[in-house]
Order: sequence, then structure tokens, then C-alpha cells
Amino acid sequence: MAYQNIAASLSPQDIQEIKAALQTVQQKMPFLITLSTEERRKLVKMGDKSLAFVNNSITAAQSNREILPSTFDVEELVRDYQLAATLTELLISMQQLTEQVDDTLMAVGSEAMTSSLTVYDYVKTASKKTPGLKTVAEQLGERFKAIGKGKSAKTPVS
Repeated sequence: MAYQNIAASLSPQDIQEIKAALQTVQQKMPFLITLSTEERRKLVKMGDKSLAFVNNSITAAQSNREILPSTFDVEELVRDYQLAATLTELLISMQQLTEQVDDTLMAVGSEAMTSSLTVYDYVKTASKKTPGLKTVAEQLGERFKAIGKGKSAKTPVS
């Protein structure tokens, strides 16, 4: 669907229910962890192509237990694989949702900024003739001070 102006809102109850649903997701996965950058770097990675390798290694391990050390836990390997496959499926769904939220946030943020830039242009223009608007124009103009002197934001008036 092509992007069009977003005219939506979330009620406080909707927000509360969404947060509760996210909390439920976290509660259903109490085993989730957070890795440091160093920990992530050191781990052996398993990508899409590796799923078949791991699956084949499970078959080999189950069929040839006698060649593995007695301390090797084949059932743990199976559980790890099954959880990895399930988490991969869930991650894809969550990434799709995150992408949609991110795209919507970008679009609605752009709408808000574009409209605010229009307001700023009108306030700047009106502040020259309307008492009390100079302070408002200066306050709004604070946003652009970091851009640098001599550079002005392109603010279309529509």
C-alpha cells in the first residue's frame, strides 16, 4: 500500500494493552538474555544456511551416539535447535512489525516536522507585525541554531 498521510491515534487503553501484550511476550520467554558486543563477537554464528547443517548433525548424532562422548547431550542439541528455529520464526514476525512501526514513525514524524516548519515560517513572518510573536519565533528558531549561521532550513509554506 502506498504511503498516504497518517491520520491515526492510540487511546490510553490501546497503549496500555499494547504494552501489556509486549510484557506478556517477554514473560513467555524468561530465558532471553542480553549479550555484550564482545560476547556477540566471540560466539559461533548460526545463520539460515547453518540450520540445515545443525539439523543434519542432529540426525548424525542420534544415529551414531556411540561415537560421541558420554557427556555429549544429544537431547540438549535437539532442544537448542528447536528453540533456535522457533526464535528465528518469531524474530522474522517481530522484525516485520518493528519495520512497520519504524516506517510509520518516520512518516508521521515527517508529517509533524513539515507542518511545524510551516507554522514556524508563518510565526517568523507574523512576528514582524504581531506583538508577542517575536519570543515565540525565537523559541521555535532554537531548533536551527546548531545548523550554523548563514544557513537556513528550507521551510516550504503551503
